[in-house]
Amino acid sequence: MNKLSLITLLALLVGNAGADSRLPALARQQIGVTTEYDPAYVSLSYPGGDVPQDRGVCTDVVIRAMRRLNFDLQKEVHEDMKKNFSAYPSRKNWGLKRTDKNIDHRRVPNLRTFFTRKGWSVPVSQKPADYLPGDLVTCTVAGSLPHIMIVSDRKNPDGVPLIIHNIGAGAQEEDDLFTFPITGHYRPNLPKAKGK
Repeated sequence: MNKLSLITLLALLVGNAGADSRLPALARQQIGVTTEYDPAYVSLSYPGGDVPQDRGVCTDVVIRAMRRLNFDLQKEVHEDMKKNFSAYPSRKNWGLKRTDKNIDHRRVPNLRTFFTRKGWSVPVSQKPADYLPGDLVTCTVAGSLPHIMIVSDRKNPDGVPLIIHNIGAGAQEEDDLFTFPITGHYRPNLPKAKGK
């Protein structure tokens, strides 16, 4: 194997590190259960708090899938924000002066900051092959509204990955990866199940 081939192989392996193909199946389980889009502010228990399963927003699809893998975004985001509040857009975007464990993890700009701080950012591209099952993609919809989607393990006939999200009609699996301007691409490195 020549030096260039070895470098290419290593780059591919590093690029795939942390891709968590468990997320699409867990997000897909929400289809038909989460049937409403409801952005209402709700007081949540902590940790592990959630809005009723039949409703939620785009972030709730991600939160619920990750929680099934014992990664509680509510707790993780809250703890990181408590230590690093100025790194997050909460003051600038919403005028907040402290963390709010009820909503911080349900806001896409906060998740983008958290994912970047965790080292999960990968380059945004227009190449379908760059998006692996379990990757998270943020975008803007309706001009400027932040949105988040999970890359599916299923593809359209052209080989473009589908995405799982809640954009207004509950959790859905749709062919929308490149429909909206992409603002972020993240590859979560979640804990693996014990004993595996």
